[in-house]
Amino acid sequence: MIAEYPPTLLAEVKEKTKDRQLTGFTPGQGPLNPDLMLVGEAPGRHEEEVNIPFSGASGQELMKLIESIGYSRSTVYITSVVRQRPYSIKKVVDKKTGEVIEKKPNRTPTKKEVLAFAPLFDWELAQVKPKIIVTLGNTALQRLLGSQANIGKLHGQLLHEKIQRTNNAHDGYELTTDKHWIMPMYHPAAVLYARRLEPTIKADWQQLGQDIKKMKK
Repeated sequence: MIAEYPPTLLAEVKEKTKDRQLTGFTPGQGPLNPDLMLVGEAPGRHEEEVNIPFSGASGQELMKLIESIGYSRSTVYITSVVRQRPYSIKKVVDKKTGEVIEKKPNRTPTKKEVLAFAPLFDWELAQVKPKIIVTLGNTALQRLLGSQANIGKLHGQLLHEKIQRTNNAHDGYELTTDKHWIMPMYHPAAVLYARRLEPTIKADWQQLGQDIKKMKK
């Protein structure tokens, strides 16, 4: 478990995101040197409230999937490429009172927001040293493999690739010299929105379980 993040990196994130609609801060969680590091997009409202990654509805789906291959929350490292909840501001009329209410629903983080958190993620990955990085959804996948990477084409395939890390100026990415094992997965929330994907997602996780066993032989 990482005790704390470097203050200089946290300060850099704070400065770069000061004008952004981001709230809270949910740290990564789990053991160092795990078989699996699960990387999501960003915390949602529930994660912001309890400060535990993947603890809402999609987190419950994720726990079922990791347990189906013999792991648990305590045996994997869970984090996200953006650590604060991205929100948008919407004004709606309350049907009972007629008053205008301001709501702050979740949204997908922007590429600039992902880049702002990139040095922090790079540092975390270097500390955790997982055997396999499991990306959950397109945002996490593209953070590591670039904007051309597509979850629809790559899901359930164990890849051995160089990944993107922040460049020295922290204003863009460069490729690592070493390769990492990556398994792109659909985001567990996809099951909640598109039940038709459920058999595919379950099969992808079973494939991951088999791949891990082969790696350990």
